[in-house]
Amino acid sequence: MSDFDPESFFTIHADLPREGPGETADVAWAAQVAEVTSRAQVLDAACGPGGDIGALLRVASRGHVTAIDLHAGFIEAAEARWGKDARVTLLTGDYLSPEGPFDFIWCAGAVYFVGIEAALTGWRDALADGGAIAFSEPCLFTDTPSKGAIAMWEGYARLTNAEGIAAQIDKAGYDQIATRVISDIAWESYYRPMEDRIAKLRRGADAPMIAALDEAAAEIEAWRKHKDETGYLLSVVKPRT
Repeated sequence: MSDFDPESFFTIHADLPREGPGETADVAWAAQVAEVTSRAQVLDAACGPGGDIGALLRVASRGHVTAIDLHAGFIEAAEARWGKDARVTLLTGDYLSPEGPFDFIWCAGAVYFVGIEAALTGWRDALADGGAIAFSEPCLFTDTPSKGAIAMWEGYARLTNAEGIAAQIDKAGYDQIATRVISDIAWESYYRPMEDRIAKLRRGADAPMIAALDEAAAEIEAWRKHKDETGYLLSVVKPRT
């Protein structure tokens, strides 16, 4: 967001089911590729309000999910949904420095904030032997992206294509096992509840809120216009031995 107003941002995002694009099928696919077992110890890194915890629990039905986010409000929202489940531990803190070991680390969208190499390096010591990481990262799907597609990521310096993502994974000392493009369904699962929230908040909104609402609406419009050119690529990776 330009002229970022934290209060307006968190008002828009409060109690949304997700904090980024995703669907149950993404977790199921990544877990299958990573050969995650039902007894796995799983980390949901930057879990937001816990939108993926249910899918992770279906994979690790006899295991445990530790979900971490920097924003206490998101953890409070996750507590309301998962706080009574003994298979879930919810923590406010640094998702890049977890106490493992974990058999599977899942991170939907948050590698964006630090970069692939930093995230994979930070998580390496938290991985159990044979463990895997799945993360989504902004990706260009064409060699000739429009200015609008690039602008959608607001100057993200590391924006690249699938080959560029693979190169960063390799540089971090990991092997890329498989990739999957995050689907339109996954994006709409994030944006449709946000659109409902935007419509409700416009009534009686002050100037800072109106600006934040306009920017959120523009983000949704930009994705729908440029979704054939850019989106998220989900990668499953394992450290080289």
